[in-house]
Amino acid sequence: MTTTVPPILEVQNLSVEYRRGRRRTLAVDDVSLQIAPRETLGLVGESGSGKSTIGKAVLGLVRPSSGVIKYDGRDILSLSKTQRRALTKELQVIYQDPHTSLDPTKPIGYSIAEPVQVHEPASKEVVRERVFAMLRRVGLSEDAARRFPAQFSGGQKQRIAIARALILSPRLVVCDEPVSALDLSIQAEVINLMAELQHEMGASYLFISHDLSIVHYLSDRIAVLKQGRIVEQGDAGRVYEDPQREYTQRLLAAAPVPDPELQAQRNAAREKDGLDARTDAIASTLR
Repeated sequence: MTTTVPPILEVQNLSVEYRRGRRRTLAVDDVSLQIAPRETLGLVGESGSGKSTIGKAVLGLVRPSSGVIKYDGRDILSLSKTQRRALTKELQVIYQDPHTSLDPTKPIGYSIAEPVQVHEPASKEVVRERVFAMLRRVGLSEDAARRFPAQFSGGQKQRIAIARALILSPRLVVCDEPVSALDLSIQAEVINLMAELQHEMGASYLFISHDLSIVHYLSDRIAVLKQGRIVEQGDAGRVYEDPQREYTQRLLAAAPVPDPELQAQRNAAREKDGLDARTDAIASTLR
């Protein structure tokens, strides 16, 4: 998406190296990307491509080997711990596993209210009403605030995690495989909810997934990652409908599509080109 508005997130020449003893693994290799305000950038690749590592670097959970990460023009790698803690009000995350953000020993109302209590302290009545409003917005009743995570389904727990991440109206949300652990029917519901909330709140998303079809649905632009490097990047429609790189074509072939006729056409093309074994191997990796 071409825009003159300054990016909310700018990653320049990012590299991340993991070390274990004498062994070194370059997980991210010289990656550059931008996200504009209110925009969704989909970051797609197979397992081990480095996409989640980029999200962790943006969140400050891993230290880059080199490169620059700017949020709203500020170099976040140079921020102090206090400044970084304050930044979490505007920079939130939704994980694949909602258990990551939900304390199993506390009612879910406590987990949703915690960011408010940390960053925008208010009376119990005000905080309670904000929690109730957020629960209603994600399709849950106010009574849910008194229940524990174990009492909810996987889809409901992900809605709760979304409520916790968005209750402060952050400007940027890192969405790290937020629906991959859910059934297909539930995935669609959660993706639609995330799209609606983004439209209402004006947040930007860095949406990380292995499924190109899901990324295409939600994203304005797509960056395709292979072995730590971006191999293709462009408008979501163009990358999905006319992928230029063979690797992107294989990811697309591996992704299930809801249109039986289109899926049949893809299967026929794969058989004609002799790609069945290769794409099936990729599909088994991605699922």
